[in-house]
Amino acid sequence: MTEHRGGTGQGNGDSRQGAKQRSFWKELPILVGIALVLALLIKTFLVQAFSIPSDSMQNTLQRGDRVLVDKLTPWFGSQPERGEVVVFHDPDNWLAGEPTPNPNALQKALTFIGLMPSAEEKDLIKRVIGVGGDTVECKGTGPLLVNGHALNEPYVYPGNTPCSMDEQGGQFKVKVPEGFIWVMGDHRQNSRDSRYNQGDRNHGMVPVDKVVGRAIVKAWPINRWGTLPVPDTFDQPGLQAQSSAAGSVAVAPHGVVLTAVVPVALWRRGRGVRTRTGIVRTTTATGGR
Repeated sequence: MTEHRGGTGQGNGDSRQGAKQRSFWKELPILVGIALVLALLIKTFLVQAFSIPSDSMQNTLQRGDRVLVDKLTPWFGSQPERGEVVVFHDPDNWLAGEPTPNPNALQKALTFIGLMPSAEEKDLIKRVIGVGGDTVECKGTGPLLVNGHALNEPYVYPGNTPCSMDEQGGQFKVKVPEGFIWVMGDHRQNSRDSRYNQGDRNHGMVPVDKVVGRAIVKAWPINRWGTLPVPDTFDQPGLQAQSSAAGSVAVAPHGVVLTAVVPVALWRRGRGVRTRTGIVRTTTATGGR
């Protein structure tokens, strides 16, 4: 009797183990689906990782750097501010002639579910110099003037002058309309930014609704990890008061965003097309081409 009861218990244990294994394989597709939905929500509403393939933002950003872009605060009414490094959609064919990636089958599938941008989607990364209401001016080799105030720009690439002497766009004086921003690369003599696109329909300005978000963290490689704060030069007295676009806005604390997004940076990796214009590519968990 004792042996018989023991044998029955052994059989029940095997049945329960087999049921658990079958249950796991049934639940696996659901778990994968939940993971994909969460990744899509994070990418759409919270944070997105981008790869830096050009030299236009040196030395702030180097080729191969991965940055995390805060996409949450715009949902709370935040507008781009002077000094921020922002990612934005090509406003008016700035990247004409740039090569378009040829995605493989896996990349097309990731595009379909929203984990990878369309091959036709092109984004750029630059620093905001002027916002709505500002007057931005370059005379000679600089300094760069915003509302008549000279900017001390330690982030400008060593050996560059804040302004360029070339006739194509290096010398200018512009008034930024409401709802637009004026952007420039930190590598001033190697960046096709607002200065060199004044012939487009926006006169070189970037519509605010084209801004994807603010780059807040250099996440990869690990030895270059660091935040991307607004330089002190944009806090000088009198500068802020000139902008009619300034005002109180509700924003989500960047500390909250960082807490949520830093782990994402370690696995969202990819490669972009290297150009002089500052084009960026979204990184993905698959590593890219």
